[in-house]
Amino acid sequence: MKRAYYSNTIDQFLNDSDSSIVGELSINHSNRSLDELQTNAWKKQIEILKDQLNGFRGYIYFEFAIPRMGKRVDNIVIIKDAAFIIEFKVGVGRYDKYAIEQVIDYTIDLKNFHEGSHCVKLIPMLVATNADFTSNDFQDIINHKTAAKSNKNNLHEVIKSFLNENDEPIDVHYWENSIYKPTPTIVEAAQALYKGHNVKEITRSDSGAINLSKTAACINGIVEHSKTSKSKSICFVTGVPGAGKTLAGLNIANERMNADKKEHAVFLSGNGPLVDVLREALTRDEVQTAKESGENKTKKQAAIKANAFIQNIHHFRDDNLLSEKAPVEKVVVFDEAQRAWTMQQASSFMKRKKGIEDFNMSEPEFLIDVMNRHQNWCTIICLIGGGQEINTGEAGLEEWIIALKEHYSDWGVYYSNLIIEDENYLKQDELKDWLKLHANIQMDLHLAVSVRSFRSEKLSDFIHDLLDL
Repeated sequence: MKRAYYSNTIDQFLNDSDSSIVGELSINHSNRSLDELQTNAWKKQIEILKDQLNGFRGYIYFEFAIPRMGKRVDNIVIIKDAAFIIEFKVGVGRYDKYAIEQVIDYTIDLKNFHEGSHCVKLIPMLVATNADFTSNDFQDIINHKTAAKSNKNNLHEVIKSFLNENDEPIDVHYWENSIYKPTPTIVEAAQALYKGHNVKEITRSDSGAINLSKTAACINGIVEHSKTSKSKSICFVTGVPGAGKTLAGLNIANERMNADKKEHAVFLSGNGPLVDVLREALTRDEVQTAKESGENKTKKQAAIKANAFIQNIHHFRDDNLLSEKAPVEKVVVFDEAQRAWTMQQASSFMKRKKGIEDFNMSEPEFLIDVMNRHQNWCTIICLIGGGQEINTGEAGLEEWIIALKEHYSDWGVYYSNLIIEDENYLKQDELKDWLKLHANIQMDLHLAVSVRSFRSEKLSDFIHDLLDL
């Protein structure tokens, strides 16, 4: 898979037939179903770009995927020292505010999360094909306070006005092969955001706080051992419902981000609403804190920080399909890891939605394989809910153990005693026996106390015993 649906030199783009370009865009379209509106928009973009890019030397990209953000840019054009982030509004006769904000968002996400874009000149540009000519505020555009504006007839002129013959041209090969990597300032801001947030204290019982502290210390010990011994490890954290597995995962992801030492960590969840809620809570706190200190900060500006360490696991997966490089993170937390897909489910999805005919791994195997790309050390932390597989094709803990047993037996494996003792986690005796022989049991990897309700430490035990009657 490629990051863009179509990419080429401008010279080759001008020589390619319109039909072949549309064909390549259609084949690579991720939803595998195209409406006529999208196809016609591409045709119009191709027509305008061929007319307006004539005479330039450089590179062009259609539908470029911003790493991990789940967004695609209409076009990116790289000429000399500038990368133009272009949003087309075909048939539109005005420069709408929402469209300007949209392309600025794309540009800022690239600047913050795409390694090759950290230090290059990015120009957000809105092309409203039928709009009138308007002047552009160059300083505000370069500082991403607004977007360059053009119509279908003056795009060439506007692009040319931003080029500087004396500046070093962009290394296109490095740029297009760059991976997800948050800037150090974003990493530091994300840590400060999380540590200073005002979200109501989640851990409301003394025993819950002690339990979480022990688990965090255990995980940090495993990570440090992997780091010093230059080895790879995976640990499985279990817990009663409401015990704070997600909170423990968030804490670890935040603690293990260290931009100065080029160490990164991320909290990943396939639960889209959970990702949205966590990001929204931190974002609102940031806006409120800024307001109280007399600073004017928008929600979009605040949200960038939360995006650095709370992400959708599907975006992580898809981004690593586009590259064979190791991800920037050395520590990855997978929330609700038991819900990762079986090989059959993953293969079916990749064939239907991504056009990958020969995907032959379960989701756990693929995710371990991605982290195994690291040459020295890494740690995976799987947060496991016993018996909480909900949808068809969710693999449960078994698929993780099978992948380790059959393909990654050199990894250090750490697990809580509940995985062996409680049938809700692992049912196959063969896999239990393998764990006993090849893995390390750590009692503190189980969170036994619920922290959701005040003084409800015994509630989980009661419900479990009641269901067993």
